[in-house]
Amino acid sequence: MRRAETARLPLPLPLAREGRGEPDATAAVRWPARLTLQARCDGGATRLHGAHEGPLRLLKTLYPEGPGIAHAVLVHPPGGLVGGDRLDVDLQVAAGAHLLVTTPAASRFYRSAAGEAAQVVQAHVAAGARLEWLPQETLAYDGCDALNTWQVRLEGDAALMAMEVLALGLGASGKPFASGRFVQQFQIEGLWRERGVIASDDEALLEGPCGLAGHRVLGTLVLAAGEAFAPAVAEAALDAARSELAEVHGAAGSLLAGATLLHGRLLVLRLLAHEVEPAMRLLRRVRGLWRQACWGLAANEPRIWAS
Repeated sequence: MRRAETARLPLPLPLAREGRGEPDATAAVRWPARLTLQARCDGGATRLHGAHEGPLRLLKTLYPEGPGIAHAVLVHPPGGLVGGDRLDVDLQVAAGAHLLVTTPAASRFYRSAAGEAAQVVQAHVAAGARLEWLPQETLAYDGCDALNTWQVRLEGDAALMAMEVLALGLGASGKPFASGRFVQQFQIEGLWRERGVIASDDEALLEGPCGLAGHRVLGTLVLAAGEAFAPAVAEAALDAARSELAEVHGAAGSLLAGATLLHGRLLVLRLLAHEVEPAMRLLRRVRGLWRQACWGLAANEPRIWAS
């Protein structure tokens, strides 16, 4: 296994303040960190080149499924973000490569006293390549001012599997999301774009039947293809997901979830829950089922998930 090389990168530009439409030129990034990963196919093996600036690193690259699929484990030693912090992740996946990216621990947005904290992920996946973006859950602490966003561009028949779980507050510890704001943005260019703003004082959203209905954990799993799925493949994937959802609903009525196909090439599963663990279990299970149905690959999970 080849070690990833490292180099220093220039600092990122200030992020536009959400809702204002223009960058805040006066806002300095308090503790910036940036990581770029380039995955290339080399004789059937996926090899990584990494470059970083600040406290965001490629911890290790593993090949539990063989040389063709690289499992990259990213680590942010500070353990969380406060106001003014920013993490930038840039992923470039070349033709024929298959990159899986995960983290060893949850992402944490702590109480903010100095403006917005941001995590920004951008990815370009070339034709014939696959990217799996599978971080651990994101925790929004009481009083945070946070932005979590990812934007992906797929070329040709490229494919993306992405998973996000957001927990508002620390309910099990008696620390609810009583104040603060969390903005979440997902975009697959030309296919899907959404933006959600969750404010602690938005009672209609947090408690209303057309909103979160009292749930404080939100989950999303998507499988996107550059070209439309074959009808039989899409149907098999949806049947597998819905069968899993039926079992979960029967065992725990407090978890709400549904799966659908959009535009013929985007499978989406959304859920609401009261706790992180059942949400993560469900998304990981369906991720494995979709991997088998759409890619013909075993439902292998990253080793770090078992630690």
